[in-house]
This record gives sequence, structure tokens and C-alpha cells, in this order.
Amino acid sequence: MRLRNKKWAAAWLNEHDELVITQDRATGLQGNWQSLFENNAPLHVEIGTGKGQFIIGMAKKYPNINFIGMELQESAVAVAARKADEDEQSLPNLRFIYGDGAGVETYFSKGEVAKIYLNFSDPWPKTRHESRRLTYKTFLEGYRAVLPTGGEIAFKTDNRGLFEYSLYSFAEFGVKFNPNGISLNLHEDSDKMLDNVETEYEQKFSGAGFPIYQFIGHF
Repeated sequence: MRLRNKKWAAAWLNEHDELVITQDRATGLQGNWQSLFENNAPLHVEIGTGKGQFIIGMAKKYPNINFIGMELQESAVAVAARKADEDEQSLPNLRFIYGDGAGVETYFSKGEVAKIYLNFSDPWPKTRHESRRLTYKTFLEGYRAVLPTGGEIAFKTDNRGLFEYSLYSFAEFGVKFNPNGISLNLHEDSDKMLDNVETEYEQKFSGAGFPIYQFIGHF
């Protein structure tokens, strides 16, 4: 869902280019992302970070992992980055890319990303829009191009149709299912919820009683 335009967003992003990397600059950092962080740590990327609740929560929970939230909407990435910038906890292990997730392989080198998160992506339910789904084969090709052997994909959604489609797409593309990596109602699994960090959509839909579907797999 597209956010309302934030009049302050463009100026704020220009003033915080150490936190939010533009798409053009991101392509020049391919193979050298660790230079932006204090620690040389595994790099995890969320594609479609929205307003940032998940990626900020992950950066706070796992300070020994470096995180990047990628977002195409100017207003959304500005909201997420400002939220991170104003958080009471310093987050030197977090950056954002203001760019298109369809070009992930132009930003990162093979093996540079250890894990990719796809959270509550637009389901694009019409068949003619299949190629826009973030679990479509061309996107999976991009993820495989930046993950190492064994690199993980973690996917969450409230949309049963997208979940079923994605399971088929993963299997067809050769993504291997992790043991116990599929949940048809994540929030009823107390063990999995111990490490679960929620997104804004996840809170909304689980609070309304909808099941949350989860898949974790690897190449």
C-alpha cells in the first residue's frame, strides 16, 4: 500500500545520505557494503521494508548482524529511516536503500548477502501481474545471484493465495525448504514466536485474527 506523499521526505533524505543510500550510489557499492558499517558482520536485507518496524526491530535485537532495508517508495523509506535515526538506541548496524528490489543483483555481489526477508509483499492477485510478485522467478534469480550456497530466504504473508503460489515458485526454482520452515499459523507456534519480530502489517492482521504464513528456505 502506497503511503501519502510526505512533503518533507526528499529534503530529509538528502540530509541523511549516510543512512539512506540512493539507487545510483547503491550500484557503486556492490561488493563493498561492509565499508558502511562499524563491524564486518553477516549482511541481511529486507526487500520492501515499508515503514521500517521489522528491520529496526531486527537491528536492535541482533547488533552483531548488519541490516539493510530496501524500499522503492520515497515517503516510506523516509519514514522508516527517520524512525531509525530518532530511536533512543543507536543503530550503527542499519542502513537503507532507496531503490527497486527488482535490481538486487546490481547492488550486491555473489555471497555478499547472507539472508533476504520478504515481508507482506504486495500479492498482485491478477494473473497478468504475476511477474511483479517478489517470489516470481525473475526475482528469485536476483536473490540467488547475491546469496551464497545455503543463503536463506524468509517470507511472511497474511495472503493464503500468495503463500501457496510462492511455495510452488520456490519449489520450481530449486529453493530448499528448511526443516520446520513452514508455518500455516505462525502466531500459534510459541517456539517460533520467541524470535519473531513483527511488521506493522503483521500486527494488524494477526490482531484481527488472520493467520500469518511463514516460509524459511535456502539455496
